[in-house]
Amino acid sequence: MNAVVLITGATRGIGFAAAEQLAARGALVIVASRDTSRAQAAAEKIGRNTSWLSLDINDPDSVNAAATSIAERHGRLDVLANNSAVLLDHYEGLDQLKPETLADTLKTNIVGTLRISQAMKDLLHKSPAPRIINVSSRAGQLDGEPQSWAPAYCISKTGLNMLTQQLTAAWPDIMVNSMCPGWCRTEMGGDNAPRSAEEGAETLTWLALDAPHSLRGSFIKDRQPIPW
Repeated sequence: MNAVVLITGATRGIGFAAAEQLAARGALVIVASRDTSRAQAAAEKIGRNTSWLSLDINDPDSVNAAATSIAERHGRLDVLANNSAVLLDHYEGLDQLKPETLADTLKTNIVGTLRISQAMKDLLHKSPAPRIINVSSRAGQLDGEPQSWAPAYCISKTGLNMLTQQLTAAWPDIMVNSMCPGWCRTEMGGDNAPRSAEEGAETLTWLALDAPHSLRGSFIKDRQPIPW
């Protein structure tokens, strides 16, 4: 049985690279984006085993419509990859951070992730081995030296790791983990990053198809749990 995988924010970067990898492995990949034309173009570029879906995780109506569409198409969801995120304070320090910027960041990176996860729960429960993957970042680690880069983004990724813990506790039959793709050459990561988007996506692909279902509530990088 081919895995049905929904990837949010999958029209570029790590999300798109993961969609390509998963489709090549035979998964039925749903490329989701709030930009309908980009979602369609990304799915058509990948080709086989790939469809597209218009989805804005900050819009309850859009989220509910997406759940209905997946139910009608597939009847279940095996993997939800929460990849959608915003980085609104790339070059700001905490002294320059506006509370509104933090609120907007949390709205997408945490609240939106919770909203789509809750909406897809019933479909995930119809899978024999359901999985949720939250794409986080080393920027959210409490372990290690404090950093002042992009405070709203960093705070949101720490919160996303805690959301991973909360989902694990609330839904013990669903394998929930967060992951660090590393610093990758994407629109968000920039051209100087040491990793390609494809390298960053490999952990997502592994968590979606190969990782043992007993692995849960962890922060994963390069297929290994790391401190968070």
